[in-house]
Amino acid sequence: MTNLHKGHRERIKKRFIDYGLDSFSDHQVLELLLFYCVHMRDTNELAHKMINEFGSLTNLFDADPIVIMNKCSVSMNVAVLISMIPALSRRYHTNKYLLDKPILNSTKKIGNYAIALMLGRTVEHFFLICLNSQRKLIESVLVSEGTVDETPIYPRKIVEIVLKYHATSIVLVHNHPGGSFIPSNSDIESTQKIISALEPLNIEVLDHIIVSGNDYYSFVERNTLTNYKRK
Repeated sequence: MTNLHKGHRERIKKRFIDYGLDSFSDHQVLELLLFYCVHMRDTNELAHKMINEFGSLTNLFDADPIVIMNKCSVSMNVAVLISMIPALSRRYHTNKYLLDKPILNSTKKIGNYAIALMLGRTVEHFFLICLNSQRKLIESVLVSEGTVDETPIYPRKIVEIVLKYHATSIVLVHNHPGGSFIPSNSDIESTQKIISALEPLNIEVLDHIIVSGNDYYSFVERNTLTNYKRK
């Protein structure tokens, strides 16, 4: 590496230490990340090329590592590091929540937790958030994982999970990786079946949250199911 490149890299690192990432453009964020797996190449030029190839930094982070390798002519080390970012962010956020087992007693708290739970997931996932009588988190359980736009939901499995964790109430959470968080007819029908399955057990379904990107749709807030009762 030339002294010029080394000096540039040191300046970028110091800028991050002094000011954080808020002052960085997307390609500069990627350039800084690439310092740690690309040692003999101009990472500024490479960062521009990679983002241009995928259209945005977000699309690049969400891409499969093999696709990154093929499209950008980079090593497996580079592709794996890039692909790990969403999963690492999700792990950080969920672990941060789980350390103190938060009380999820409002739609906003539930929605924010659901967004953290779904961060970086590129196929549809369905989670069950189990709560105790004080609405404190017991556990978030992955119920099923599907394709980019579909994951099966089985009420019997929901009942088994609720009994296993001794939940007194639950929240249903799934994501729509395709972009829109509007529930489908299948989403509404599945939710109604789960409510019916849990009713004899006196387990309340507090809400069903659909996450898309950094936003969410709440069945309760939108009155999607008339038999929901807000507490």
